[in-house]
Amino acid sequence: MNQTVQYLQELTAIPSPTGFTAEVADYLVQTLEGLGYEPVRTNKGGVHVVVKGENDAQHRVVTAHVDTLGAIVRAVKPDGRLKLDRIGGFPWNMIEGENCLVHVASSGKTISGTILVHQTSCHVYKDAGTVERTQDNMEVRLDEKVTSEKETRDLGIEVGDFISFDPRTTVTESGFIKSRFLDDKVSAAILINLLRVYKEENIQLPVTTHFAFSVFEEVGHGANSSLPEQAVEYLAVDMGAMGDDQQTDEYTVSICVKDASGPYHYGFRQHLVNLAKEQDIPYKLDIYPFYGSDASAAMSAGAEVKHALLGAGIESSHSYERTHIDSVVAAERMVNAYLRSGLVE
Repeated sequence: MNQTVQYLQELTAIPSPTGFTAEVADYLVQTLEGLGYEPVRTNKGGVHVVVKGENDAQHRVVTAHVDTLGAIVRAVKPDGRLKLDRIGGFPWNMIEGENCLVHVASSGKTISGTILVHQTSCHVYKDAGTVERTQDNMEVRLDEKVTSEKETRDLGIEVGDFISFDPRTTVTESGFIKSRFLDDKVSAAILINLLRVYKEENIQLPVTTHFAFSVFEEVGHGANSSLPEQAVEYLAVDMGAMGDDQQTDEYTVSICVKDASGPYHYGFRQHLVNLAKEQDIPYKLDIYPFYGSDASAAMSAGAEVKHALLGAGIESSHSYERTHIDSVVAAERMVNAYLRSGLVE
């Protein structure tokens, strides 16, 4: 499990807001090639690896996404600060006070800054604590001597430059993992580590499996393309959502029965439940009411497959997230159990 955590730390250290994922794709290709695989980049920007199984007539697809929430420069303000447009679905207050990087397209350089509400100073603004956080009053305070639009533009910053948030990844002695973008880099780390184990231990899977690392999940269309004709099962490995009325916790694997797109395949879900019971994998069944996955995107695009969704339990989704190593272990054991099982009946 130490290797999975190392992969996770390496992944979270790479800025990859949706639409700006070339660097994380390079990491995946280099890492997978180093393990002895032959990864392929899709036209869409994702990275796929095919692992041939004993049954090569019917295939499986298992996905995790490496794109994250982020922002993009919407405008340069007269005082030199930046207005933002969101990438992905999160309330503005989730990023208030966060350090960030502006990725300057014209030069390839990065410029650091902090995301703040315009009315931040409580010594000046009476409504500093109550003003609604909106696109109109959230801004980036750049760590440069700029006081005008011209001075900021002279740095090379332009509308359309991507903005990434500081992940602040921390692993505590008590086993908690705190970071932005555990959704879904925990799952990507799990898939990489399983691929490492299968290669090092010369394990042949029972079914040919396509490991798909997608880069557009946070904006809704994810791994909904490049599916093989032979695919009959599709497992999305993503985060388990925690909150009121949720069973998901930070210590078990969460198996989703329904999200905003509707129910997942009942037979596939029960296949996972039976494997968990047989192998003493701690799990919880849950509904994620405001959620979509790579699997649900594939179904919306017309994929003719049985689909399922599972993942580690992630607290405070789309904010400064947290999970526990117990949940990561349970999720990895669950994915491994599935990939080494027969087809869903």
